[in-house]
Amino acid sequence: MDIIIWILLFLGTFLFMEFMAWFTHKYIMHGFLWSLHKDHHHKDHDSWFERNDAFFIFYAIVSMALFYTGANGSWYGYPTGFGILAYGIAYFLVHDIFIHQRFKFFRNANNWYSRGVRRAHKMHHKHLGKGDGECFGMLFVPFKYFKK
Repeated sequence: MDIIIWILLFLGTFLFMEFMAWFTHKYIMHGFLWSLHKDHHHKDHDSWFERNDAFFIFYAIVSMALFYTGANGSWYGYPTGFGILAYGIAYFLVHDIFIHQRFKFFRNANNWYSRGVRRAHKMHHKHLGKGDGECFGMLFVPFKYFKK
């Protein structure tokens, strides 16, 4: 029974992180911490790193803190920490590698899901300011982006 609870907590955390990514993106990145996220929309820098990467580091620290709590007797720290870690890996693969091509992998992916996710992100980036944005999610985007 414990393994089932562990797996459910892991999966629940992973799915909850999609909501957290949407919420953080819409209300924090496009809100009071726009100064960190702005360079991701404007590409007005010469560095491979962006100030926007600070958000990735924040969630990595949260995940590591949960691993620490798991190592110190709080069993829920491990599945929760691994759920955040798994979402971070998925986010990195989809957002940074697949969509923005920070590494030149997955260039030829052309199935219905990849086209929908790319369309949704393209619509998000057409807005250069912090207001009037759309489609703040990452893995689950509105169905309209999957239509031709």
